[in-house]
Amino acid sequence: MPLEHFDVIVVGAGISGIGAGYHLQEYCPDRSYVILEGRERLGGTWDLFRYPGIRSDSDMYTLGYSFKPWTNPKAIADAPAILDYLRETASEYGIDRHIRFGLQVKRASWSTESARWTIDAERGNGEVVQMTCNFLHMCSGYYSYEAGYTPDFAGTERFRGRIVHPQKWTEDIEYAGKRVVVIGSGATAVTLVPELAKQAAHVTMLQRSPTYIVSRPAEDAIANFLRRWLPARLAYSITRWKNVLLFTLFYKLARSRPKQVKKAILDQVRAELGPDYDVAKHFKPNYKPWDQRMCLVPDGDLFAAIRNGSASVVTDHIETFTENGLRLRSGEELEADLIVTATGLDLVPLSNLELKVDGRAIAIPETVTYKGMMMSGVPNLATSVGYTNASWTLKCDLTCEYVCRLLNHMKEHGYAICTPQLRDPSVIPEAWIDFTSGYVQRSIHKFPKQGSKDPWRLHQNYLLDKLNLTFGRIDDGTMEFKPPQRLETPIASQPAALAPEPH
Repeated sequence: MPLEHFDVIVVGAGISGIGAGYHLQEYCPDRSYVILEGRERLGGTWDLFRYPGIRSDSDMYTLGYSFKPWTNPKAIADAPAILDYLRETASEYGIDRHIRFGLQVKRASWSTESARWTIDAERGNGEVVQMTCNFLHMCSGYYSYEAGYTPDFAGTERFRGRIVHPQKWTEDIEYAGKRVVVIGSGATAVTLVPELAKQAAHVTMLQRSPTYIVSRPAEDAIANFLRRWLPARLAYSITRWKNVLLFTLFYKLARSRPKQVKKAILDQVRAELGPDYDVAKHFKPNYKPWDQRMCLVPDGDLFAAIRNGSASVVTDHIETFTENGLRLRSGEELEADLIVTATGLDLVPLSNLELKVDGRAIAIPETVTYKGMMMSGVPNLATSVGYTNASWTLKCDLTCEYVCRLLNHMKEHGYAICTPQLRDPSVIPEAWIDFTSGYVQRSIHKFPKQGSKDPWRLHQNYLLDKLNLTFGRIDDGTMEFKPPQRLETPIASQPAALAPEPH
């Protein structure tokens, strides 16, 4: 019995996978596709994480899809609102009918002879489901869904309270009236602290070193004004481009004039916390703006919690956990009933997919990324990965658009295989991402490299990517195209495994 076959298999039904489904329907309507999701619900990150206050760390006019206006007044939205948006998008465009839940893709094996991927997906009970496709589009992000990252802290077994990582937050975790310590200073920590502080006795954000924290209004006044007077799609498009251009300008300024931008950010923090607060100790990082991702706090909620005394920040190193909390290197002791380890996430490439090409195992770190979405020497496979310095969806929209252009180019010219081939000896492999953040540095060795020049360079620039991916040549001399392999036997007598399969 022939395996079930699709023109495209998309892996992941989060924000990237739903976007991929839309683009395939819109720009490749004659191609069949399926979205395989390992969990039982769509939404990806926005359904997985359940900790209090979880929200976007970028505005929804750029985190939202280019084709689906965000109409909620809140520009910085919480997870339930984002999930509603994703479910509505999937339902409105019929994408949800293409999703198969409970199938965790474990292995993918490419055959040049048949120009197909064979996919092994596992159900929760261990059953393996196989299917084939001509093109594989990975939209599973790069966070491990198994667990987040927690350092090996000394003395954790002695602590009499509860220790929880935000990725494993459950509804039975009690924090009302409790003393809470949140370890970390990244996006998760600055989200958790003001939310927990609404009910906790007190919340302490314990950090080894400060992070750049910027306050922005939770609502975009210009967007809400435009929506009152213009059609939703037009208002959304104007706001989206406004935010893209403003952020691009801010990022460029931060990289070209880091001292001035650093001073402006710290001046804003001082204005929020007052002249007597030790901003230099708790909010002045020892790196330049955008060497690591900045944290966004809507309406300055973190600063408000610090001002009203419901939250505080301690900058120190942990010596050990104790029965009643934490003892720090300075000798200070923090008492706690609940300790939240917002200490980062574990990054994995392609959801730890086992990848083979013609029987040869592919070592992902030995590959080089092509246009930030494909890998050298790996045919008919793309992966959607967002920006580190802007909204995730901006890059994923461009990736999906390019994949559709690529598929249509192959169909028009009778090609079955497309493989980025790195033959230029002047291309120097470099680290995939140049962030100094701990969660990146811990995992960067698992990921592909990027090259020192185009098309192997991973640009963190939406405007440049928009130009290259939307209008650049598909047949650029680096992508190698091949027609279907010629067979000596007549078409009518092809083996069943090579015959076209019903969709």
